[in-house]
Amino acid sequence: MERWYGIDQIPGDLTASVVTIGNFDGVHLGHRTVLSDVVTTARTYGASAVAVTFDPHPAAVHRPDAAPELLTGLDDRLDLMAETGIDACVVIEYTPGFAVQSPEEFVRHYLVEALRVRCVVVGEDVRFGQDNSGDRATMAQLGERLGFDVRLVEDVTAPDRRRWSSTWVRELLAAGDCAGATAVLGRAHRMRGVVVHGQARGRELGFPTANLAASASGTVPADGVYAGWLIRDRKAVPPGAPMRWPAAVSIGTNPTFDGTKRQVEAHVLGRRDLDLYGEEIVVEFVRRLRPTVRFEGIEELVAQMREDVIDAADVLDVPRPDVLPAVQ
Repeated sequence: MERWYGIDQIPGDLTASVVTIGNFDGVHLGHRTVLSDVVTTARTYGASAVAVTFDPHPAAVHRPDAAPELLTGLDDRLDLMAETGIDACVVIEYTPGFAVQSPEEFVRHYLVEALRVRCVVVGEDVRFGQDNSGDRATMAQLGERLGFDVRLVEDVTAPDRRRWSSTWVRELLAAGDCAGATAVLGRAHRMRGVVVHGQARGRELGFPTANLAASASGTVPADGVYAGWLIRDRKAVPPGAPMRWPAAVSIGTNPTFDGTKRQVEAHVLGRRDLDLYGEEIVVEFVRRLRPTVRFEGIEELVAQMREDVIDAADVLDVPRPDVLPAVQ
């Protein structure tokens, strides 16, 4: 998938496109349905399949104090969009100046003139232009006037008829329901960040962890211990070495040690020799094993951590570690 950051990067030889627009946060199953439809429709038009998205998220510009925590950072969002077979994505910098365009100004300048659109594929909730004043009816009217078709993709819903949405995924993650989030996303929820030094308590207890920097992208699920995966960057892994490791992931403030800073830290099952400091890694969340608990002492904590590692291995369907740290 080609990535164009601003319309100035759109190739001059682009002759026709089928386009959809949206934030695509999380690239959940509803988004994937629309993007796949764009690809299919583009083939019938003999045109390029193009998505238009925005960075930062409009909510971060209009109401920064109330903006939702994003499910995916921009790079992950684009990687996930590429999986749908889309040919290109235009990333538009969302600014107050951009936001004041009328629906017609946006469509004329970005879709008609820059992308030479032949058809626009929209979901039922599409909004665009100043104050989100443009909707699917507006797009249809503009299509008639400016010479492009409009195709509506009906809302995709779960078996219980609830519409798949980024908001729903955030609700599930806030409840620690990563399995439910997976069902809406069509994949495991992930965070991406650089490994930084922590208090080294896990290493002292025999369960060294990779601590994600506070700047890590992706919504942080509810506090607790999770079964998941730690995925290393291909460039950081020696040839032939695995990139994907089973892990027990802890989220919380370490209440047993009276901690106050919320951390996301992943222990690779059965490994004490990994040095990941400074690497950018991905942590995927599969299932919550238990909530965060304050233990009365180190012995009780280590005993529970041993159980967490065993439970994580069972959930991930991998062998249990041969050797676990002894209860102190």
